[in-house]
Amino acid sequence: MTFGFSRRSTGSRVLSTALSIALSVLLLQVTVAGIASPAVASEEAAARACGTAVGVPSAPEGAEVVPPGTDLTDRTRFSPPGTTFWLAPGTHTLSSDQFGQVMPKDGNVYLGAPGAILDGRGINRAAFTTAAKDVVIRGLTIRGFVAERDQGVVNHDSGERWVIEGNVIEDNEGAAMMAGTGQRVVGNCLRNNGQYGINAYRFGGGLADLVIEGNEIAGNNTGDWETKIPGCGCSGGVKFWAVNGADIVGNWVHHNHGVGIWADTNNNDFLIEDNLIEDNASEGVFYEISYNLELVGNTFNRNALVQGRTRAAKGDNFPVGSVYISESGGEPRLPARTDRIDIRGNMFSDNWSGITLWENADRFCNSPANTSTLSCTALVSPTPACSDPGIATEPLYSDCRWKTQRVSVRDNTFEFDSSMEGCLGLCGRMAVLSNYGTFPAWSPYKGAVVSDAVTFRQDNRWHDNKYYGPWTFVAHDTSRRLTPAQWQAAPYLQDVCSGFGESETC
Repeated sequence: MTFGFSRRSTGSRVLSTALSIALSVLLLQVTVAGIASPAVASEEAAARACGTAVGVPSAPEGAEVVPPGTDLTDRTRFSPPGTTFWLAPGTHTLSSDQFGQVMPKDGNVYLGAPGAILDGRGINRAAFTTAAKDVVIRGLTIRGFVAERDQGVVNHDSGERWVIEGNVIEDNEGAAMMAGTGQRVVGNCLRNNGQYGINAYRFGGGLADLVIEGNEIAGNNTGDWETKIPGCGCSGGVKFWAVNGADIVGNWVHHNHGVGIWADTNNNDFLIEDNLIEDNASEGVFYEISYNLELVGNTFNRNALVQGRTRAAKGDNFPVGSVYISESGGEPRLPARTDRIDIRGNMFSDNWSGITLWENADRFCNSPANTSTLSCTALVSPTPACSDPGIATEPLYSDCRWKTQRVSVRDNTFEFDSSMEGCLGLCGRMAVLSNYGTFPAWSPYKGAVVSDAVTFRQDNRWHDNKYYGPWTFVAHDTSRRLTPAQWQAAPYLQDVCSGFGESETC
């Protein structure tokens, strides 16, 4: 794998020692004064890629030097695969039409000197396209491109094993980048893009083995897409679709106009570890109709305040969480580093609420209520198999549902300020629940079938957590609001050996 990257087990480092040395030699990083400091000492290690000036200070031996004003598209076209290009300081532009773009060949390397800017000028749709493999983009500022919705500026065509490292990709429309199998996204500033910082999606699915480490992902979704297209699910800091294996480690994900990290539809085998996730307008992490996740050692501050206040002001009593697990769970039949959703060792401070485990009783494969209309669960093919009458019997009865199951919430700390603005009694909650199943007419999941299952029979457990503040709990459905004592008592039996304030039960 390029530059010695390898998949990690929990707690290990993605970057090899060789790569760390290479980074220190190749990248010039100058700290800019006035960077906002994190709130607590434990957050000192958060990535601050947007507060540095990054570049490769000199052209490596054998590299083609590209001064501003040079046609980088033609230089790429007439050079062999594996060529290294060093973009000199200054502003570089492409041709003055929307399809001006750089089309790398396999193994090409594009290095930016400090001060090298590739500017789309509000004209070009994409900066780097084609499905070439093993391309490296390092040390550039890439801005002003106008990718269309759901498309990206860098790696537009999801080429495999790209390394996108130490760049500033900002103020573009669409996504700062797309993703391809084996892609490494390391130490970038991805900010103020119109839709996403990263869109990990490829038509037809099939993405795997992604590493996203040490980036600052901030202020994305400036286009406010959820307002433009209500319910589109097309916004956030990072969005994943049908990705098998992703390590999201040591990033600072903040002030995105929507969700911070959103995995949507048949993702599997994710590690989200040691990130600082704060001040995102909606959930910090949203894991939706997906499988097998380790959410470990992250810090969540002040997430979902905008969404929570908006819903509370409308009288909507749904428990908006800083972590939202929606129709997602552990599945031993899918190969992964864990067969659960394991949420452990995280710090939650002054978010709208804590963790919500939700399963929509009307959302299952082949149901009209499934907003991912062309997708079935990872356990059933083809989609029409989930139909009346077969869906009423096993194995389809179980496997046509994306289940919120096998979720462990343990060894976390939850802090909450009861004076939070706009709370109206609807913040500071933890929840495991569903709705009353009603639709479609042939659904075998009507009534309280799913509410009972997600609350009592699908192995969703809280234990050994610490709570500070007036937390309340929601179980089974939105009407059941519980005190800590009720939450710990039968029939719920949650938060065994957890502490509330100074008291502990074990």
